[in-house]
Amino acid sequence: MQNNQYIFTTIVKFLYHPIFLSGLVSWFLSQAIKTVYAVFSRSITGYKDVLTLLFWRTGGMPSSHSALVFSLVACLGVHNGLYSDIFLFALVVAVITARDALGVRRSSGLQAKGLNNLGLKFAEKNPDFKFKPIKEIQGHTPSQVLAGSILGTVIGLFISSFFPYP
Repeated sequence: MQNNQYIFTTIVKFLYHPIFLSGLVSWFLSQAIKTVYAVFSRSITGYKDVLTLLFWRTGGMPSSHSALVFSLVACLGVHNGLYSDIFLFALVVAVITARDALGVRRSSGLQAKGLNNLGLKFAEKNPDFKFKPIKEIQGHTPSQVLAGSILGTVIGLFISSFFPYP
């Protein structure tokens, strides 16, 4: 019985830890913002699209990748100080993540768009060819990364001020 209580207490402490909460809330909120926008712009066709966008799909405004990592940076800065090793490490990882969202992932999305255009043109000229487009929205624009970074930082600071560290 004691062992079960210890496991339960450990799980609860983990789930209520400000750093974990900050990352989870910032990621979910940024995905929710994208989903609400998609619903109002009528680019979603059904509940399956809503769930896919809410929990899985990448790209769009704001960047959930940037929101998540910058919320962690903010929490670690509040908890450990701006000169701590862990804060500086997290900041470097956040910058790399933001740069990747802008660079590598964005360029692969643009390449996917070009490949889809070529595939569609080829399929038009060759009716026997079955073409299935690949996902194009993979990266982010600078404004999407900036918005995600700001959203994550604000959420990280907010959660750090209301949830005590263990």
